Amino acid sequence: MQALRWHGNGDLRLEETPKPTAERPDDVVIEVEVCGICGTDVHEYVHGPQMIRTAEHPLTGARPPITLGHEFAGYVSSVGSHVDDLEIGQLVTVDPCLRCGDCAACQRGDYHICAQGGSIGLAADGGLADFVVVPRVNVIAVPDGVPAVWAAVAEPLAVGLHAARRAGVGAGDTVLITGAGPIGIASLLGAISLGAGAVFVSEPSAARAQLALHVGATEVFDPLTVDVRREVFLRSGRVGPDRAIEATGRPEAFELGLTSLRRGGRLSIAGITDSALTFPLRQLVLYEREVVGSLGYNRDIERVLQLMATGRLDPGPFVKTVRPLSQAPDTFANLSAGPADELKILLSPAKDI
Repeated sequence: MQALRWHGNGDLRLEETPKPTAERPDDVVIEVEVCGICGTDVHEYVHGPQMIRTAEHPLTGARPPITLGHEFAGYVSSVGSHVDDLEIGQLVTVDPCLRCGDCAACQRGDYHICAQGGSIGLAADGGLADFVVVPRVNVIAVPDGVPAVWAAVAEPLAVGLHAARRAGVGAGDTVLITGAGPIGIASLLGAISLGAGAVFVSEPSAARAQLALHVGATEVFDPLTVDVRREVFLRSGRVGPDRAIEATGRPEAFELGLTSLRRGGRLSIAGITDSALTFPLRQLVLYEREVVGSLGYNRDIERVLQLMATGRLDPGPFVKTVRPLSQAPDTFANLSAGPADELKILLSPAKDI
């Protein structure tokens, strides 16, 4: 079978590899229908190793070369001897979070921050291949009415839903989101699905601003030309937003989100950066604002699938471009030069057949 293998910085190879088998009792082999390219994948290609370990991963024992891809959906091909609740040919997706099940975080139910955890596609072979084998605990059955291309983008949409949940978004809340890239748009959709009354977005790109408006933003402001804090303040009864979500990883966006909040509001940070943050501590303490981190998802993929199935979340903006897996090397090379016009690019081994 073909698989897109990460060998090192700038070294991706589409290679012939053996088809995986269900060697362990809880293994599930999935025939991949479609797999998305995440910004993390591109980051590993350009700047890695970052999340990929060059030594054996303590949980999986995997080491490079490794098959990328953690946003995928496909059909059950075979199962281990202990798996009796999945049918061959059933459409499934995965929660990529690999977990030990024994550490304090796992015991609390916070498997997504497992002390030894990793991700399928980074700590074990992923879905940019014809087939992939994953533990049963990571497999999620896709509800009726949800096609494979929608199921494949449930993972990035779950990042946004988790960020909105971490911010505490509830019915009628006013929300500010900094950034309208994939995480920002996913957070926008997540906030809307949780019942937000108004969602304002700070985004300098005109194209992304238009996309944010298209998927339901109340209003979008260019932070390079507009005082976003003032505009949102005026539009929220001169109080400020109840919740904010930072989706860029940029320090100035973090400060905008924090200082815009109403007294007692909460900021959720989903953007990741290597930059150090500096901000007036008074802005946090004197107004009793809260700041929380938001990493991935914790059973949010299942929530997103149900929202799709019931028509409460439209994944349309994430599923516009599906290319054959054979185009993966060129696609990554192009993405390394700058972001694509499309919000999400999906690759399909099935299109190579």
